[in-house]
Amino acid sequence: MSTLIEETIASVPFEEKKYTAKDFQSDQDVRWCPGCGDYSILAQTQRIMPDLGIPRHNLVFISGIGCSSRFPYYMQSYGFHGIHGRATAIASGLKMARPDLSVWVVTGDGDGLSIGGNHLIHLLRRNLDIKVLLFNNQIYGLTKGQYSPTSEKGKITKSTPYGSLDYPFNPASLALGSSASFVARTLDRDPRHMQAILKRAAEHHGTAFVEIYQNCNVFNDGAFFQFTEKETKDDSIVVLEHGKPLVFGKEKDKGIRMNGFTPEVVSLKDGKYSADDLLVHNEKDTTLSFILADMTYKPGLPRPVGIFLALDRPCYEDEMKKQIEAAKQKRGKGDMTKLLHSGDTWVIN
Repeated sequence: MSTLIEETIASVPFEEKKYTAKDFQSDQDVRWCPGCGDYSILAQTQRIMPDLGIPRHNLVFISGIGCSSRFPYYMQSYGFHGIHGRATAIASGLKMARPDLSVWVVTGDGDGLSIGGNHLIHLLRRNLDIKVLLFNNQIYGLTKGQYSPTSEKGKITKSTPYGSLDYPFNPASLALGSSASFVARTLDRDPRHMQAILKRAAEHHGTAFVEIYQNCNVFNDGAFFQFTEKETKDDSIVVLEHGKPLVFGKEKDKGIRMNGFTPEVVSLKDGKYSADDLLVHNEKDTTLSFILADMTYKPGLPRPVGIFLALDRPCYEDEMKKQIEAAKQKRGKGDMTKLLHSGDTWVIN
């Protein structure tokens, strides 16, 4: 019966349509706090979708629990609002069952790195062709302001009135340590950069992990303003571009060079150093990706944004399909009905 249904669905002609961003906007009222960074992430995601050429019936957004997890309601596509921390597990099952679908996971720093942390690291190492958008606002927003796995040490919240004692996760380093094949970081207040990163993530064949700095203007307002506001942004971030030296600053007069295995900031003004002396980004270099991600919390160094790593690696579902086909060739076609009615015991050779 299932084969007949699949063949029937495959035979139904779908009208090819040129989409616009509006085609990916659902009829649901968007219910985030006014000024929340989630609005920007939703808008940029909807804006890039027409360029991807993915029909809406082949697009699925899956979420867990949290403010970010309202996302599937607002995308005019298939969606699944899961349970806390389990979006990656649901997405993995869907991708293995329907590898033809474009599967996206939307999660937060609490949902994805706390209760869902174990699922996340195994998705990353397995390398299913799934896109993971992790909204990082360094706080639990939906449950009203408790500290999260990315909150800075000493963070005073309702659950840590004397300051958090935990050292925070660095999501980029966590993803790299889990053997992710694509790791990137972008910001809610830089729409053009976010669109470019989301497009690259969508084009990547494998698990693409994108950390998005997202402002929670109610419970953690301004957590990333140093990296997003016009007055401080240029001197506080360095944009990673493949094949280009790491130059930053309002006047593009500063750069990153390696002093042994340690990155350091140097001035390009006095003539002692030039662009030729600087570290050149290579998104295929796994060692370099760890060094750059480690700059995240280092005082005196700019915060890296962009693509840390983009590697070509076989996808789990592709390897699974090969294994199944090989087993079929070796043993012949299975008979599920015969198996179910064969009795209560089996002999294993």
